[in-house]
Amino acid sequence: MTTPQLVLSTPADILSAVPYLVGFHPSDSLVVTGSTGPEVRLTTRWDLPADPRDLDRLVPLLRREAVTSAFLVGYGPGALVTPVVDEVTRLLRAGDIRVTESLRAEGGRYWSYSCTGATCCPAEGTPYDTGGSRVAATAVMHGLVALPDRGSLRRSVQPSGGTRMRQATFRVTEALRTCLAAMETAMETDMETDMETAADPAGPDEQAARFVADALERVRAAIGLYASGGRLGDEEAARLGLDLAVVRVRDEAWALIDDRDAHLALWRDLTRRLEPGHAAPAASLLAAAAWQRGECALAGMALERALDADPGYSMALLLRQALTHMMSPAMLRDRMPTPEELDDEMGAPRAVWLAPLRALLAPAQTGSLS
Repeated sequence: MTTPQLVLSTPADILSAVPYLVGFHPSDSLVVTGSTGPEVRLTTRWDLPADPRDLDRLVPLLRREAVTSAFLVGYGPGALVTPVVDEVTRLLRAGDIRVTESLRAEGGRYWSYSCTGATCCPAEGTPYDTGGSRVAATAVMHGLVALPDRGSLRRSVQPSGGTRMRQATFRVTEALRTCLAAMETAMETDMETDMETAADPAGPDEQAARFVADALERVRAAIGLYASGGRLGDEEAARLGLDLAVVRVRDEAWALIDDRDAHLALWRDLTRRLEPGHAAPAASLLAAAAWQRGECALAGMALERALDADPGYSMALLLRQALTHMMSPAMLRDRMPTPEELDDEMGAPRAVWLAPLRALLAPAQTGSLS
């Protein structure tokens, strides 16, 4: 989904838009939204007090995104907000980025740092209401969500599988163990049999190729299902979560991410429903989808889930570095291979591709997936 063009002509419009741009109603935060002409290019948020090293990365980030103007909103008391707004304003002006508005909001009132007259900015502040505004209505109509607070956003990625999902996962796990055991038996037979007399010398790799092809089809079908408003059943969700342990399958899902809501819906649903130890790939894909749409707070929380499941998971570590250094999503997106390029780079599927899945299904699981 592309962010709708929200017409922001007053401070109240800006204050109505910000919760939808960051995904929740901020508190003790600084929000910077950068634009090029009428188009919002990105929105970023810091907890206050902010780390000065983070602020130093702001102007390079805005320049990479071709931002020409920005507005600032600080949430909290003046002693917390004013120093950081002053510093960011100085940095932006030195970087030749125009500050169109800078505000402080607290207790349902706002104060404008751009206004010096008592008529437009009284000492007691100006009351505002984000709930019934035209901007909020437009945002909701286009599918944007503003949760009550950051805690609500965090809870939106917490585990919610329950007993039925655990039982479904057990059934899928047992079936996959049986399948992989049969493949291992075939591999051992091929190794012990003279290659000239073996009935199917490439059997294990061919079975792995069928396994991967079926999993890739499940990824695409799931994206289509969520694009149509559907939802995977418990066993389907558990199976797809395990499919993602195979790096080629996960990378297919990563390469397919675009601006459609389906990617956020699918990977958030799996992040919540999968058993915690199985969640790293789906949570990392949720982080990638959220980051690509500029929802950095959601991306960060998804990465926390991924790294809780597997502290060494390489995709999550890569995305965490990108977020920490405020890289533009476009820098990675433009380098992502297509599914066809993945086929060229990785070659034909081999039985060894399934090793991470075998490790995940081992009764005494140790180590990481990828």
